[in-house]
Amino acid sequence: MGALSFAAPWLLVALAALPALYWLLRVTPPTPRRQSFPPARFLRELPAVEETPARTPWWLLLLRLLAAALIVLGLARPVWNAALRDSEDSPLLVVVDDGWASASDWPDRMAAAGAALDAASRAGRRVALLATAPGVTGDAPRPTGWMPAEEARSRLAALRPHPWTPDRPAALAALESWRNEDFASLYVTDGLAHGEDGGSALMRALAAVGPLQVARGTPGGARVLLPPWAEADRLMLGLRRAPGGPAGEAAVLALTPDGRALGRAVLPLPAGATEAEAALELPVEIRNSITQLALEGDVPGASGVVLLDERFRRRPVGLLAAQEASDTPLTGALYYLDRALSPTAEIRRGTLEQLLSRRLAVLVLADRPLAEGAETEAVTRFVEGGGLLLRFAGPRLAEKGDSLLPVPLRAGERALGSALSWERPQTLASFPEGSPFAGLTPPAEVTVSTQVLAEPVPRLAERSWARLSDGTPLVTFENRGAGRIVLFHVTANADWSNLPLSGLYIDMLRRIVALSSGVAGSEGEAPLAPLETLDGFGRLGAPPPAAGPILAAQLDATQPGPRHPPGWYGTPGEGAERRALNLSAHLPALRAAAPAPSGARETRIGGVPAERDLGPWLLAAALLLLAADLLLSLQSRGLGMRTRAAAVALALLLPGAAWAQGSAQGSAQENAQEGAAALATRLAYVVTGDTQTDEVSRQGLVGLSEYVNRRTAAGLAEPVALRPGRDDLSFYPLLYWVVLPDAPAPDPAAAEALNTFMRNGGIIVFDTRNEGSGEGVSLGADAALRRLTRNLQVPPLAPVAEDHVLKRAFYLLPDLPGRYAGGPVWVARDTDRANDSVSPVIIGGHDWASAWAVDARGNNPYAVMPGGTRQRTLAYRFGVNLVIYALTGNYKGDQVHVPAILERLGN
Repeated sequence: MGALSFAAPWLLVALAALPALYWLLRVTPPTPRRQSFPPARFLRELPAVEETPARTPWWLLLLRLLAAALIVLGLARPVWNAALRDSEDSPLLVVVDDGWASASDWPDRMAAAGAALDAASRAGRRVALLATAPGVTGDAPRPTGWMPAEEARSRLAALRPHPWTPDRPAALAALESWRNEDFASLYVTDGLAHGEDGGSALMRALAAVGPLQVARGTPGGARVLLPPWAEADRLMLGLRRAPGGPAGEAAVLALTPDGRALGRAVLPLPAGATEAEAALELPVEIRNSITQLALEGDVPGASGVVLLDERFRRRPVGLLAAQEASDTPLTGALYYLDRALSPTAEIRRGTLEQLLSRRLAVLVLADRPLAEGAETEAVTRFVEGGGLLLRFAGPRLAEKGDSLLPVPLRAGERALGSALSWERPQTLASFPEGSPFAGLTPPAEVTVSTQVLAEPVPRLAERSWARLSDGTPLVTFENRGAGRIVLFHVTANADWSNLPLSGLYIDMLRRIVALSSGVAGSEGEAPLAPLETLDGFGRLGAPPPAAGPILAAQLDATQPGPRHPPGWYGTPGEGAERRALNLSAHLPALRAAAPAPSGARETRIGGVPAERDLGPWLLAAALLLLAADLLLSLQSRGLGMRTRAAAVALALLLPGAAWAQGSAQGSAQENAQEGAAALATRLAYVVTGDTQTDEVSRQGLVGLSEYVNRRTAAGLAEPVALRPGRDDLSFYPLLYWVVLPDAPAPDPAAAEALNTFMRNGGIIVFDTRNEGSGEGVSLGADAALRRLTRNLQVPPLAPVAEDHVLKRAFYLLPDLPGRYAGGPVWVARDTDRANDSVSPVIIGGHDWASAWAVDARGNNPYAVMPGGTRQRTLAYRFGVNLVIYALTGNYKGDQVHVPAILERLGN
């Protein structure tokens, strides 16, 4: 329900004068009589009796009283849905949490704070602002000075969420040292406890000074995307959110450096759940090209973005065998291992000491027992520290085992002809559920003739990833510390089995290596400079002024903040390795903030209704009632038609004056628009009549104009909306026209204006926007397009050729995508030499405006499909080519004079 308040309530006292006004209005003068000259006759016929005035009819009296009441109410400035005021006189302090958790619903938070500033402005109250997160320069939070609400509104609009945690204790300390008088306060909190007290100390301090209102977001609004962990051929994704959230789901996109989405996973969120998990199943080769995981949506925030560096891709694998001739073709212990792993992993060779002196993801021992003492201790430290030890059996391991095996082994080996012999070689059984090999199909021709047997220990089946057809384990594992030990019960070469000769061997090894934790190349005390950092909305950009380098050895322990914001760190230069500092890796479990203290008023932000000033409407209604009263009074007094006509004109004076003023302003605006168009280059779009479509066109041309101004020497002003046939088109080089299914055909005046526009060199871009539906642009079947162009002088068309100027006017482009990619773009055939072969029309269905669109916050509100950021960049580049083509024509396609120019230059 809306709330009604008055900006000037003291004027309501005038309503008490309505009874007195009643006695004044109830008297009506007598109707005048029309008499003829001469004066003597006039005087003779005058009645001698004294007449009393007639009484005013009750309905006319009621009309006048209502008009007077409306005037009083209108002057009292009633406001619908106005923000509630705590005090008329005390100043207002607006406290805003601007840390990472506020990004998801930042517009709603600004709307709540802006409504409070509007109320303070009407009441003439002074305002101060306090943001609780440290600034980009590293300064601690501190309040601003007292200022008028109008000035505070611009300060509030400049606030942005930061990609680090707010510092409420520092804000409290600044508040205690700054307070010099009593004030009311509004605390727009992010709803999370970023410390031990959950913000209660700050709220208690605010409530102790004066009235406090606490505005919170919706429960469960803040979400944190955790760094993934590997399981076989998939990445496991984790998500946290604040307590109390409703049921829903979260989608995560796997993105490449150019913004293309290679995968998508959906994490279900039951009502009240604070954590969720899902698997992102991608082959290793594709996974290695991913550099970012991001929550799907317009504003993922810094907590919803995870950057993936070499630790998620780089898998150094150390190979070590017992014998020296381990690389002998076909028979060497490491021959098949090297060829199976080298395409997807970094292979290292050397002694055990040399391999462990550098960071490894996987250590492979092929029939290589470990000596008791230093060797066993070194490998144990490697495994317990997070490494993966992959071992293969053989005669040496069968003769003498060691302590770093997943299961105890029986002495000797099981082979054909032995005491535990098989009648024939054994095949592989299907891989069990939960095994990293699940989903792979063992070929029937893969057999095992010799193996080492595991002792029958408890839970042996649970520690077996692969078995033979008779049930004996083939691959066993054990988790030890932070790492894992895996044993193949056969040799790494083809001595005991033909498994190394099959493609299954490659798939099994790659899945095991994918289970390991990757390592980063930058180690030690090398400083890593900030290259690109995330802002509060989760967008990569230039580092802030206070950002500094981090020592490589301290990167994992560094808490993100103004000095070290989340993002990419490394050494500048082409091909240099980059390390990722992720905000979500350093955030604890999310807890709800402390409740508001006793006496404070608590509200929910989101969907703040717009305030509406009812005063002008009430005054306008009062004027209309007074005009009606004038007409009725003249009618009751018997005045003639001429007088009543004058009264009608008087009654319509105000609306007519307003209409005339609006017309004059409209004419002046049109003249100003034409003058501005003559003085500046602008793009234009055709008004379709659909509000949303026209707004997308406007936002698209605004975004394109800004991009063109940044990237080229062209200077484009604000785009304009045009109506062909009513507005002059001659000032504009390019018209963007969205073709709606129900669009009517242009009238004759509009068609003539458009034909003249095209004859004089103008270009019309028709966008059918149906490429995303899979229909594509069909020049013969698209009824709306055919209807729009029926009376236009459109030349014969053909798809854009590979060497067309549109593809090389500024950027060299293979395609011309928009929000959607694919499908042809149609232009005039090259054989049409009118206007120097510049096509007067360009037709496509790619929804270019949505790809170019920029909203009031500078964001791109519409997702592009399927290419992500890279596709949007290409769409902008096509827009640049389009503008250059419209401004300069076909100059890049004209090669006629090139030989003469080269000859004149002496070449």
